[in-house]
Amino acid sequence: MGPKPWASGSSNYPMLSRTATHALRALIVLAGMPQTEFAGAAMIASRIGAPQNYMGKLLQLLAREGVVASQRGHGGGFRLARSPDAISLYDIVEPIDKVSRQSHCLLGQMLCGAPSVCTVHDDWTHIVEAYLGFLKRTTLARLLPPRKNPERT
Repeated sequence: MGPKPWASGSSNYPMLSRTATHALRALIVLAGMPQTEFAGAAMIASRIGAPQNYMGKLLQLLAREGVVASQRGHGGGFRLARSPDAISLYDIVEPIDKVSRQSHCLLGQMLCGAPSVCTVHDDWTHIVEAYLGFLKRTTLARLLPPRKNPERT
């Protein structure tokens, strides 16, 4: 297996927090596992090059949101609560970054709305709406690498 592009821990996705990026990568790991298996937070953190100290808390947050299932004890850990095609990127990112509540003005104005809008308000609103739409319609399954067909050589 080749080098993991996320091993450095830096985020190449400026619209996502580092924590949300770690969550996406963790769920990609879980999606690559058999549906009946659980994976420990330490193993997932190690695989994606994320700090282990908060991976368990991050996965517990996603468990409370119904994105992953957790099990304590021997053989426990985390697994996806639904199939990858039933989990949107919004389901993963929203509990972490609260993207639906981000209504900040691009220019930093305290009040940016009727009757006093900044000069780029309409354009920025369209960008935010497109971004939220992308997160809502794009599933975790779309982020997964293509599966190799074992019958092909």
